[in-house]
Amino acid sequence: MLALGFTVIIWAGFALSARALGTSTLLPADAALLRFGVPLVVLAPALWRRRHLLRAVRPGPAAKIVCGAGVPFFLMVMYGGSLTSAAFVGAIVPGMVPLFVSALVVASGRSLPRGTQTAGLVLIVAGVVALVWRHTTALDQDVLLGSGALLVASGLWALYTVGLREVELDPVGSIGLLCLPSFAVVALLVLTGVLPTGIAHAAGGDVLLFLVVQGLGVGLCAGLLYAFAIRRLGPERSAVVGSLSPVVVVLLAVPLLNESPTLSVLVGVPLITSGVVLANRRPRPKGPADA
Repeated sequence: MLALGFTVIIWAGFALSARALGTSTLLPADAALLRFGVPLVVLAPALWRRRHLLRAVRPGPAAKIVCGAGVPFFLMVMYGGSLTSAAFVGAIVPGMVPLFVSALVVASGRSLPRGTQTAGLVLIVAGVVALVWRHTTALDQDVLLGSGALLVASGLWALYTVGLREVELDPVGSIGLLCLPSFAVVALLVLTGVLPTGIAHAAGGDVLLFLVVQGLGVGLCAGLLYAFAIRRLGPERSAVVGSLSPVVVVLLAVPLLNESPTLSVLVGVPLITSGVVLANRRPRPKGPADA
């Protein structure tokens, strides 16, 4: 739970940095190179020692991890964020993951959520809707398209969450499995001119900011902590606690972005928080008196 708590804070920083990317001298491809490249440099010796384990990963779980948190996820988040706002990124992507994870778990043949777990999921979804509702008063095609892209990104992250539990890798190996092919794909797209880059002429402050937030924060620290939490708690509980990220985003936006709490925040934050608490409750085993 402590690992998940730090992960939620880092994810909140990622959502807030999405706004900074639009006004920085870096392009999305540059942020992706830092996101996937920095962990590879830092963990290179450890990943070399795990090369045989990485080659032994089954294609199915590997595809879930690489697609779920790799280039498809990253591009969907960047595209959706460019058409909406940081509030949409922070609320929709992590906020809707528990629902997608529950759907994947049910599709795999496991039981449906029961009792307070179902009520918790409903409250989380209601809280996410409340947070973004005030931004949809002048709804247009771009907002709809961007929201759809963010929902796809949330579904992809659910695949990543489930895939992490299916591989026999430690957190370091899981980062390598994600970052190696992802960095190779982004580098290929940049070299062939499919994705433009401006990192060679970017301001040093912008590079340093995204190196810390995307590379060291999201790519390395959050990757290690989230993989560790899933191994200990399972994908369902990890996804539910991860949905607290929108709460942290809106709370940090008050001092960092000088935003005042709105009615949607006052409604959505308690709903999500209550939903996380309820969804994490486990039914008590029946005792002799209940038999």
